[in-house]
Order: sequence, then C-alpha cells, then structure tokens
Amino acid sequence: MNSDFPRILTLLRKEKGVSQKSAAEQLLISQALLSHYEKGIRECGLDFLVRCADFYGVSCDYLLGRTPDRKGSTLTVDDIPDPDEAMHGSRENMGVSAVLPVLNKKLIANSQNILFDILRRVNNKSLTSEVSAFLMLAVYRMIRILHSANPKNQDSMFGVLPHCCPQYADAAMQICEANAGAVAKGQNIPGLIPVKEKSELIINTEMLAEVYPLYASSMLNLIQNAESRVEVKPKGKK
Repeated sequence: MNSDFPRILTLLRKEKGVSQKSAAEQLLISQALLSHYEKGIRECGLDFLVRCADFYGVSCDYLLGRTPDRKGSTLTVDDIPDPDEAMHGSRENMGVSAVLPVLNKKLIANSQNILFDILRRVNNKSLTSEVSAFLMLAVYRMIRILHSANPKNQDSMFGVLPHCCPQYADAAMQICEANAGAVAKGQNIPGLIPVKEKSELIINTEMLAEVYPLYASSMLNLIQNAESRVEVKPKGKK
C-alpha cells in the first residue's frame, strides 16, 4: 500500500469515535487484522479499501494519501478561497489582543504579495518551489506547536512523529533556504533550474515604493520587526 494509508485509516476511525473492535466488526474483519492495517504491518486488499471508503465517507484516493480532499477532488487555483473572504469574524469591539493577529496578518500577507509577485516576474519554477516550501514549513511548524498544546488533539493528524518534527522541519527549511539562495544567484544545483536574468531581483526601498505603493510600508515594517527579533542594530548605534 503506502505509508499514508495506516495513518489516515487510524485518524478516520478516531474522528468517527469508534473503537478498533467496533470498526473491525463493521468492516467485516478481525480486530487483530485491523490493528495490523493501522500499524502498517500488513497491506490490505482492494475490497477492504473500498469498504473503508464507504464506511468513512471518503474517497479511495484520500485513504491512500493521494489527495487532501476527502471526496477525492483535485485542488486547483480557483478552488482555493480568498483568505479574507473565508474569515467572517467581526472586528467590532476588538481589544488589543484581538487586533494584533489582524495587524500581523496584514503585514505578513502584504509582504508575501510582494515576494510572490517578484517570483512571478522572475518566472523560475525552482526558485518559486523552494521559497514556497520554506514558507509552508514555517506555517506547518507553528500549527504543530499550537496543536501540541492540547493533549486531546490527535497526533495521527500528522505523519511525522512529534519528537522528530522540529529537527526534521528545521533541516528541510535550511535545505530550502540553501537551494533558493543558490538558484537565485545562478548557481547550478542538480535537479534545479538556476536564475539567469537578475533584472527582476533588484529590490530596494525606491523600487518597493514605486512598484508596490500599497504594500511597501508593510514590507518595511516586517523587515524592522524581524530584525528586532534577531537584534540587528542600525549602523552607527551601539
């Protein structure tokens, strides 16, 4: 089968709130055999895969980890909701603690708009993939931190074990950063396409203000906030 199937099979059973014994009975197999399937010790046949899909109301592709959509749909750009349209929370009577996420989201989202527009203009698949993977890993790490705070949350939602996640994700992010840096500088990395034309990688305050008048201040504020975290002091100041 594959490594995703045991994890997803276990996750679906726990989400449904049924015991392994009850699930086995309804799936017409022994509890011992279901345990082996959930642990990845044995591989199931096609008939069992179809029964599981019907029992849990998902597609076979979802069970096999081939798609994140439970009905098996393939995600396209048009299917992804606009983040601001998808969130309906009212901003009325917000305290400081409630306003902060909205403010920081705008700084990050506006800065990412600039980042991805630059990537669009550079038009290099390898650079876009490495930068995107780095950002996805950063969000993934924070989601896992929040997830781990509540012991009632199910670890089976993730494939990487909790004690391995920080180190594995950090290593993956460093690889993405190294690849992006090399590709952007035009260096040859096996399997990646180097950037040949650097004209779209001219980035300074004048360029930001001219090309991105609506987002430039967000990017500059994000840079300032980030550098305060790493304690980078302006030249001439002690």
